[in-house]
Amino acid sequence: MSYEDIRLELEDGVAVIELHRPEKRNAFSGRMGEELGDAYRRCDADDAVRVIVLTGAGSAFCAGADLGGGAATFESPEDPHFSAAAVDPPAFALRKPVIAALNGHAIGLGLTLALQCDLRLVAREAKLGIVQVRRGVMPDAYAHWTLPRLVGVARAADLLLTGRTFDGEEAAALGIASRALPAPEVLPAALEIARDIARNTAPLSVAVAKRLLWESGTLTAPEVERKETALHRVLMGSPDAVEGVMAYLEKRAPRWSLSVSRDWPEWPR
Repeated sequence: MSYEDIRLELEDGVAVIELHRPEKRNAFSGRMGEELGDAYRRCDADDAVRVIVLTGAGSAFCAGADLGGGAATFESPEDPHFSAAAVDPPAFALRKPVIAALNGHAIGLGLTLALQCDLRLVAREAKLGIVQVRRGVMPDAYAHWTLPRLVGVARAADLLLTGRTFDGEEAAALGIASRALPAPEVLPAALEIARDIARNTAPLSVAVAKRLLWESGTLTAPEVERKETALHRVLMGSPDAVEGVMAYLEKRAPRWSLSVSRDWPEWPR
């Protein structure tokens, strides 16, 4: 797929996906959703990609749905395959960590897309909000599942049911973002985290830990223990388990050999 509404670049194991409609503050279009899903799938299948950073072109992250259609913006969909997910697959379904660098405003779908990511860094001065109930529709992109996991049901109700806006400082205080920074520092900080993961962590270890982390909210403690044990049996005794210890003891960079695409285990039930 050739991309029009996003940009994709890869360097040193870090794929940067940029929402790229700066003249519209990166307002979300159907094409953007298709392209983002395609880029996610490409990155997930490519062992050269260790981490994905999602950001926006210009001064905004994503201003939400493109309202250029006026009254017809939220027409009832005729497509029987319509989904409120907006992007397929969502970021949490990937095996690579996805870091959202919210370099500016993230409104509506712009914020609910970021909630699908594993980490979020946000501009202090950014305007954020899940405003869909103020537009006559409702939150989307799995927000009723992702947001309560991050902030709890009471705080999620505050944001989802009022549609109010807030800034990056409050996002960090609520637990939506791990850090609030001046806007020019957001993407560099996200890239620093991504490069650290790409250099120092074992690809398969990160992938299985991410998958179990997102799955854990629907599991009991004994079920988590059973899956952790099954996955330890895959990783312990592997070449990467040897390499991780020896690289640490020898004070050198690790040379990992296991591959997410080649060595992905049968997932424990």
